[in-house]
Amino acid sequence: MQPTVRLAQLPSELRLLSSRNSIRTARPLSSTSRNGLLSRASGESFSRNGGILEQRRAMTVDQLDSGRDQRERVVVLGSGWAGYTVARALDSKKYQTVVVSPRSYFAFTPLLASASVGTLEFRTTLEPIRTRRTNVDFFQGWADAIDFKNKKVTIEEAVEDVSSSQALVEDRHAGETKAQRHEREQVGAKKGTCFDLTYDKLIVTVGCYSQTFGTPGIKEHALFLKDVGDARRIRNRILACFEAAALPTTTDEQQKELLNFAVVGGGPTGIEFSAELHDIIHEDLARIYPELIQFHKIAVYDVAKKVLPMFDEKLAQYAMDTFKREGIAVKTNHHVESLRPGSPREKGASADDHQVYTLKVKEEGEMGVGMVVWSTGLMQNPFVAKAMGGDNLYEVPKSFRRINDPSNDPDSLSWRVKTNAKTGSVLTDDRLRLKLVGEDGSDKKPEAILNDVYALGDCAIIEDTQYPATAQVASQKAYWLAKRLNKNDIEKAGFTYKNMGVMAYIGDWNALLQGGGSGGISGRLAWIIWRGAYLTKSVSIRNKILIPVYWAINWLFGRDISRF
Repeated sequence: MQPTVRLAQLPSELRLLSSRNSIRTARPLSSTSRNGLLSRASGESFSRNGGILEQRRAMTVDQLDSGRDQRERVVVLGSGWAGYTVARALDSKKYQTVVVSPRSYFAFTPLLASASVGTLEFRTTLEPIRTRRTNVDFFQGWADAIDFKNKKVTIEEAVEDVSSSQALVEDRHAGETKAQRHEREQVGAKKGTCFDLTYDKLIVTVGCYSQTFGTPGIKEHALFLKDVGDARRIRNRILACFEAAALPTTTDEQQKELLNFAVVGGGPTGIEFSAELHDIIHEDLARIYPELIQFHKIAVYDVAKKVLPMFDEKLAQYAMDTFKREGIAVKTNHHVESLRPGSPREKGASADDHQVYTLKVKEEGEMGVGMVVWSTGLMQNPFVAKAMGGDNLYEVPKSFRRINDPSNDPDSLSWRVKTNAKTGSVLTDDRLRLKLVGEDGSDKKPEAILNDVYALGDCAIIEDTQYPATAQVASQKAYWLAKRLNKNDIEKAGFTYKNMGVMAYIGDWNALLQGGGSGGISGRLAWIIWRGAYLTKSVSIRNKILIPVYWAINWLFGRDISRF
């Protein structure tokens, strides 16, 4: 007879698994645990060397399986605008929703520029995936591979991965061969860092990475603004530049370089950050470092002829005129060639330059800068090419459906995911279902859809459409898909996008607002609408309270400029 293992006798890692952080209500343990055996489903016994990780993962998945209650499991890959929205909107009585993401939160990206300068605190831009108010399960990990035929996803845990809260610019396993990848998965499975999760429906919302166009030094030395970790780094860098410039040993030339801030990209993110940076310098730092304000510069660089191309000409010109009055230089038709550490006066970084950088611009040559914020667009998530796109061939489940072909025989052909030739994004039909292309040797290749696999957000495009890669499009797709799945009427009508307009903050309590039709407004009224809209769009009641509170506190007492 096997001895009974009591909870108090287990290591702390296993005792934590009994808490209800991972499942909503008390569930019966798996059959292996009921028998008092600390073993995996395969019969492998518990051991100290790697056994804790192995058992932890098996117990968690077993608990998840036992809690399905005959519901369909919907696995959502990603916790951005599309993933977080669809996960919250799905009916928990009908579906067991499981989010898989390296981030344990959703970042409200429109407020990251404000958080990066202290107008808001970082927590006001976050919404946790696990809460007491939502019926959503969660695994913190990277999706590594998809098996369409057996309906399972291979996941690599990311609990201690610090890169998950920052903008990503390249594949974390860049340069890895197929053999090395297979070996890594085998080792990960043995250690418990890789595991498989089955699904009934799969929703892919993995988003995109930041585009650097291969510009030398950008990945290593520039700062981005896509996640809360980026906002924290930017805030610390701004304050570090001013503190270094205030030292008595810093020369005038070094002060000019440290307080020269370059923003690359003239879209809404770059413009809004430049405006927020102007505000903190003139409203707060000018009072604390009055002797340094004469040295500071803010410049926006863009390769296009004008900034804010999604706005009409009149509003974009208003933004440029406002920036000119505020002392922000807007330099269009400029091309950044490289970024390296060290002053232009030196060949490399030295111990006394406080990490000044040299920015090389084609039209201006080299210049010393204290910080470069890069916001030039998106590149496709490497996961899409590695696990879904390219020349990968797949065996498909019986649930797939050929387009304009009654045979529906998946075994007669090999299939690959259909992708956009220019962007690499996966293509879907107007019901957001993943499209496949058969390899039969003919010029006009057969096409099919996977009925239970959906793709939305920045990583996917509805075929023959040109919707922008924005939070607005992603959230509309997510709400539409959740509604259709809840009502079980996916065939009723296809998705259509409704343009709700665009907004941008341009500094000194001024903003731009352009409606979905034509025309727009600018100035203080647009700023009031801008703040009201984002406050309304904030998800939780907690943040709806905290955001105006921090606005009021910072207006009364100024921004917090402490570094931590």
